[in-house]
Amino acid sequence: MGKEGISFAAKVKEEISKRHFEDDCLRSFCSAFAKCNGSIRLSRGHEELDLSTESSAVAKKLYESFSHLFGVSCRFSYTKGMGFSRRVRFHCLVDEADMVLGDIEVDYLSGKIPKRLILTEEQEASYLSGAFLASGSVNSPLSSNYHLEFALNDETYARWLSHLINRTGGHKFTSKIIKRREKWVVYIKRSDQIADFLILIGATESCLEFENVRIDRDFANIGNRLTNLDNANMAKTLSASERQRKEILYFVNKNKGMLSPNDKVSILMKIRLLNPDASLEELSILLSKELASTVSKSNVNHILRKIHADYLKEHDGEE
Repeated sequence: MGKEGISFAAKVKEEISKRHFEDDCLRSFCSAFAKCNGSIRLSRGHEELDLSTESSAVAKKLYESFSHLFGVSCRFSYTKGMGFSRRVRFHCLVDEADMVLGDIEVDYLSGKIPKRLILTEEQEASYLSGAFLASGSVNSPLSSNYHLEFALNDETYARWLSHLINRTGGHKFTSKIIKRREKWVVYIKRSDQIADFLILIGATESCLEFENVRIDRDFANIGNRLTNLDNANMAKTLSASERQRKEILYFVNKNKGMLSPNDKVSILMKIRLLNPDASLEELSILLSKELASTVSKSNVNHILRKIHADYLKEHDGEE
């Protein structure tokens, strides 16, 4: 499934990082990332915008985007986590933080999304692309369930983002919100909506991989369901056959070897005794051949139900 050792979510983010955005859309992209995963830090006596990510490809995209839009100095740094994984986190540090944040209308005290940055469908998609790179994740299509989410710090912003996802033109998303520990999580569970969302944010190759795996799994699930259905039907047929043969043998013993004065019923009894695993349809075919005339499946079922009713009468309604 592509690069060994890299998660599906990381592949999606790398693909988005290769996208080209026009300047108006790039501003929306940068605003979303800075809102979801940016912070202000003091460095060398002045404020810097710290944009952090676990992906070097995303860090490079941020460096290129902020340098291009604002003509400001950007630099890289990295931190290494503690514990077993010691995961590296990349930081794109942007000078003139106040000017930059003012231009892309990021206010860390407000949960609203600037309307000026989502005026068109292209800007909406670009904004969601930036938000996904900053705080998004998506399960591998090989996992046991489908799940795409944004993990956010602010409840108000989570509700605004969910509203933006659900109203995006040309798509019918039904994102929902839950609280998980200290985060507010906006999520999509339906596989078809996840595929549409990947296309929306520019991850078309990842969407193709997602859909291929999903189709293969759906076919496998359909095959399993059909097998289970066949097994259940066979078990039901054998159970009914066992009961019917027991009832037929009761009347044979009672009548000292005589099956039935009715030729059709008598022949059906013989066929059932000789074909314990035959379905109603198969019994109707065999009976039709013996009588040289068409006997429907419903007619066979009617005869067997009549035998069953007679059996119950003779046993006071109890088997």
